[in-house]
Amino acid sequence: MASGYGLSGGTSRCFPFWQEVLACYVVNTNSEDISGKKKCAPALEDYYECLHHKKEASRIRELQRAYRKAEAAYPRDNAPKAGEIRNLGLLGKDDDTRAVLSTK
Repeated sequence: MASGYGLSGGTSRCFPFWQEVLACYVVNTNSEDISGKKKCAPALEDYYECLHHKKEASRIRELQRAYRKAEAAYPRDNAPKAGEIRNLGLLGKDDDTRAVLSTK
């Protein structure tokens, strides 16, 4: 939240990052010269990442794509077919499970 207060009334999850950005601005800029803002770019980037999680989402997409690619390259030989998967044997269906497994 922009106010610095979280949903439960305490500080928000990104408030420490915002304080870091403000501290950087106070130290590196003054009213006449704002060129010190460039020094605060890493802190501002961390704050935006905390708010929006764009880098995290990008990494997750890359990992998922790599996982799917590896999974497609090396398919399981003994993977059950869709028709073979009837239940997990958790709800008193042990007989059905044994029947399906014995047909292999």
